[in-house]
Amino acid sequence: MRKVKIMNFLWIITLAVSIGSCNKDDNPGKGGSSYLELTVNGNETEQTIHSFGASDAWSCQFIGKNWPEDKKSQIADWLFSTEMDEEDNPKGIGLNTWRFNIGAGSAEQGAGSDIGDEWRRAESFLISKDNYDWTKQQGQRWFLQAAKQRGVEDFIGFTNSPPVSLTRNNRAYSSNKSSYNLPVENYQAYANYLAEIVKNLKDKEGISFAYISPFNEPQWDWTDAGQEGSPAQNSEIFEITKIINQTFSDNNLDTQLEIPESAQLNFLYENGGKTGRGHQVYSFFDPSSPEYLGDLSHVAHKVAAHSYYTTWPLSNLAETRRKAKEAIDANPKPVEFWMSEYCLLENNSEIEGNGRDLTMKSALYNSRVIFTDLAIGNAASWQWWIAISPYDYKDGLVYTDHSKYDGNIYDSKMLWAMGNFSRFIKAGMQRVSVSRSDMKTDEQSLDNTMACAFVADDKRKATMVIVNYRESTMPVKFTLNNLPNATGFKMYLTDGKNENNLAFKKFINQGDIVDIPPRSVVTFTNQP
Repeated sequence: MRKVKIMNFLWIITLAVSIGSCNKDDNPGKGGSSYLELTVNGNETEQTIHSFGASDAWSCQFIGKNWPEDKKSQIADWLFSTEMDEEDNPKGIGLNTWRFNIGAGSAEQGAGSDIGDEWRRAESFLISKDNYDWTKQQGQRWFLQAAKQRGVEDFIGFTNSPPVSLTRNNRAYSSNKSSYNLPVENYQAYANYLAEIVKNLKDKEGISFAYISPFNEPQWDWTDAGQEGSPAQNSEIFEITKIINQTFSDNNLDTQLEIPESAQLNFLYENGGKTGRGHQVYSFFDPSSPEYLGDLSHVAHKVAAHSYYTTWPLSNLAETRRKAKEAIDANPKPVEFWMSEYCLLENNSEIEGNGRDLTMKSALYNSRVIFTDLAIGNAASWQWWIAISPYDYKDGLVYTDHSKYDGNIYDSKMLWAMGNFSRFIKAGMQRVSVSRSDMKTDEQSLDNTMACAFVADDKRKATMVIVNYRESTMPVKFTLNNLPNATGFKMYLTDGKNENNLAFKKFINQGDIVDIPPRSVVTFTNQP
């Protein structure tokens, strides 16, 4: 585990404001007040924030290897930079975690992999049993270095499938809808492979993986050859994780194991129609479970899960996260919740996955998901899916032309809206409670105004983020309790205008009534 560096006098408040179509009251405060007052209670603490991140799958393999230096450097700045320009505008969204896709070797198989989209194939360091090629994955390794150079300290290596030379069917997708695509006799070889990757990328790249995630969305069948992937039973995860844990110990590795990467949040607390693959909080982290892994030295005390297909309707958005938190809180041993993958996949009356969208529509929808995962789900980390997308889909923060060698690059409002959280909520901050003048709870406010707050140990500096879904201006006043010396906030704005991508606007003070522009994300901070 890396040391968390916290700046002196640093604390953060995040206020996410979202007014849905059900709210027709233009007077947001209690008793028809012209403004909503939000009171941050600095002594009432919840989870500690670890990170905000994204994944290098799958575009980085081509862009990092082949594209012009200036374009891929601009992409890296957008994702990782914490620098400001001369006008005090952020150059990037300051992600502090980067997920590295450890490929299974479908790229080397080409069309023979059966994966039709070459962008979803991935190279492997393992060519055959015990035979490695450390020149592989050059494009992704370029982004590892670009992230490191811009201050990223936490790296996670994740696998969608074991390497094809070890799988049951010599493919990176499954031929069996429920079992892990790895024969028992290759469990140890898989563990050795992961240990070799951790050691060699540290030696050759200077990259230390804080975590390795050996499984991905084990509830899905992964038989359609759409990408690399494999299902897994809890019992298989249990057996393989024990072997990996021992292998990491034998190799004196500090890297922790991140499990179980549940495909949906509900699999943390219920069967979900996938017998033997649900109830994963209990299965892996309750000492009474026959599959208990929480006492292993390399198993991180967290449950990683994905927010897909649980964001609509709003009642489901809230209930799923509340139940996940309740299951985690009820566990006899303390564990964190990490939301380790999400992009806009659901099709509903408000949003659909198809169609690239660079506008505030998707940005606002995603901001509500981030808020709910943090404020109701108690997530300690929040991570987007593919950072760079060539697709006509709502799956990217940065978009590119669909070319392996060169093309145009496009930032999105989704990128900059996420930056309101990732750029200003730093590792080590704690979420604290927020009282509201309208007396609404977080769940009751999902179609109205959402507010959450984060502070550091000394509770002195603050950042406030407000996301306004309304078509009209939203007046807000904030008050700080038990948070001394919090004055002189800078205001940063993201809205539909081209010039407003986390753009510095003006200074305000605590107690001011501030007009939040319609359809916008606004950050107030007194950080440097």
